[in-house]
Amino acid sequence: MAKQGAGGSGGASGGDASATQVLHVGWNQDYGCFICSLPNGFRVYSSDPLKEKQHREFEDGGVGYSEMLFRCNYIALVGGGPRPKFPANKVVIWDDLKRKCVIEVPFKSDVLGVKLRRDRIVVVLERAVSVFTFTQSPQHLDTFETCSNPVGVCELCPDASMPLLAFCGPERGQVKLVDLADTKKAPSIIAAHETQLSCVAFNPEGTLLATASEKGTLIRVFDTQTGTKLHELRRGSKHASIRCISFRADSAMLCVSSDSKTVHVFSLGAKRGSGGGKTGGGGSGGSGAAQGGSGAGGSSG
Repeated sequence: MAKQGAGGSGGASGGDASATQVLHVGWNQDYGCFICSLPNGFRVYSSDPLKEKQHREFEDGGVGYSEMLFRCNYIALVGGGPRPKFPANKVVIWDDLKRKCVIEVPFKSDVLGVKLRRDRIVVVLERAVSVFTFTQSPQHLDTFETCSNPVGVCELCPDASMPLLAFCGPERGQVKLVDLADTKKAPSIIAAHETQLSCVAFNPEGTLLATASEKGTLIRVFDTQTGTKLHELRRGSKHASIRCISFRADSAMLCVSSDSKTVHVFSLGAKRGSGGGKTGGGGSGGSGAAQGGSGAGGSSG
């Protein structure tokens, strides 16, 4: 779950306030590390224990978006900040062992997001999602058209046995699920919300998909195999911008953060998806006044 526009102190050297602005934060696939994109480079931290693992500064520009591939040396970068190191319409695969770019994939419009698997590079544009092989010379495999997707909503399941890709469907509020192992198979369309999607997230096995809309009041959880809605969780009654949703490793709990300065933690009850789970699972409160609740009442989101 990669979140953009988070301001704050990054502790960058030199005392330059602009260098401490965090432009983007994203987890790796197993949540063991996260990467911060900065106006002068990027930093990688381990989550437990919390400490800096890598620190890369560029004298000639900044990084606006970054995506790790587990804990290997390959990192996808997109330029950003006041002086972007790379064009905003190009994905660069950075080899941190060699400390140089080893793959470049250009586009006609700005790149809003990148997702990685060991065998695939997925690039998110405002109205399309493109899939490439993860090879020295990436081969274009598929392009899927979407509705307007200005925040780059897209998620790629990290489980090797469940190669699912989720992104905005042709109509606002819809999620399209594509099986990358068989892209000729008809994709699944889930009518998740009435308003534009703001965030989607898989559980580790890819059996559950959580969604939020730009309204930010409800989070819904679906079975990825059947499209059945299993849970409807209320974050609050006021609008909020949700950019991060994470399942616990056993899928029994769900964490949601937003610009309301709260973190909500919901109990999903059932351990796994695909047929299990109670509709409208209650949620335990997170930090601040965060409250979970059942979706009985079914207000639109």
